[in-house]
Amino acid sequence: MPLDIVIGTQWGDEGKGRVVDLLAGSADFVARYNGGDNAGHTVTVGDRIFKLHLVPSGILHPHSVAVIGNGLVVNPAVLLEELETLNNAGVDVSPDRLRLSYAAHLITPAHLALDRAQELARGKSNIGTTLRGIGPAYVSKASRQGLRMEAMLDVDTFADAIRAHIEDANRMLTGIFHVEPLDARAVANQFVDYARRLTPYIADVAAVLSDALAAGRRVLAEGAQGTLLDLDHGTYPFVTSSSPVAGGALIGLGLGIGFVERVIGVTKAFQTRVGSGPFPTELDGETALHLRGSGSQPWDEYGTTTGRPRRVGWLDLVLLRYAVRVNGLTELVVSKLDILSGLDPLFVCSAYRMDGKTIPDLPFGPGNLARFEPVYTQLPGWREDIQSARRWEDLPAAARSYILTIEEQCGVPVRLISVGPERDQIVVID
Repeated sequence: MPLDIVIGTQWGDEGKGRVVDLLAGSADFVARYNGGDNAGHTVTVGDRIFKLHLVPSGILHPHSVAVIGNGLVVNPAVLLEELETLNNAGVDVSPDRLRLSYAAHLITPAHLALDRAQELARGKSNIGTTLRGIGPAYVSKASRQGLRMEAMLDVDTFADAIRAHIEDANRMLTGIFHVEPLDARAVANQFVDYARRLTPYIADVAAVLSDALAAGRRVLAEGAQGTLLDLDHGTYPFVTSSSPVAGGALIGLGLGIGFVERVIGVTKAFQTRVGSGPFPTELDGETALHLRGSGSQPWDEYGTTTGRPRRVGWLDLVLLRYAVRVNGLTELVVSKLDILSGLDPLFVCSAYRMDGKTIPDLPFGPGNLARFEPVYTQLPGWREDIQSARRWEDLPAAARSYILTIEEQCGVPVRLISVGPERDQIVVID
């Protein structure tokens, strides 16, 4: 009954989609469990690049069934566009290969409009959301006013529910934010069309996965965003509206804890962040440009969903140790080690300093990181191009030392290292 969970250990964008694509080769089901199309997973297969926002990246393996769990909020327009793109690329996206939880909540144009209006009203205090309607959709869910996918199964009552939902949002849009109202009838007509196209995909995902696990089939749970964006355990209030940590996988898929076998944490070899919020090891200047890249390549540090340049910095091992603890990680995957080639020396943050005291771990979680100053450990760099490395022995001594430092500081083994953007540019450590 093996359930493996892939977790982002940073602020998202760690390369989870790439890792899921690799591990999906031996998985029967690949399941997304949180977030919405604010996530963006890029997978490179040969000369083809797939940018997936809702559909689990395991869909690229013809033997895997992709699952969208109850923990997600789903914009049906985005989902259908993604399915069309995959279909045009020759990927089978029939209902036999994609299951959509009846309990997942819908994102509507009302949520998008409220997201924009709220962020604009915050002014300089904005959170830096992706403006995809994610937060307002989760607010609807928590306030028990949301619309679930199962509502699509009865088209007539669904149309009425959509109209009422838009009319209710219009009162807030016009009365509080003083913006133009939405056309409730037009939105309802559009969503009825979405319902007709998506109804064949709607299923009891929790039952499907439970039966599969009981039969000994392997399920790979794919999280969106990262640990430091978790609503409870992240850098609040600069967080997402769902739970990207390991516990969120069980809630977001409707599964019990007894199925879990591996909890795999993905970390970049350095630190990145998109949007607002504290970032103790943030860099600028030439080193930042080296880490970020020019933006000319799909794997450069620009948001898959937003296109915004990512903030970059040295790897923060204080936060990585926190992610190990919060998720109960059994192993780590280090991505983008090749990007560090040419930087010498290298630095990692091994502790924080506050009020003249050195602190090895967070006293009250990462909610108030702005008060901490990083304490760095200097490590030797390397000049060699490591993109052709496939074995541990192929890596330069300094690169191996860097990985060993991560293991020693975090207390869990590193099992995979990505050394380039291609699917096969992986060093596997037995």
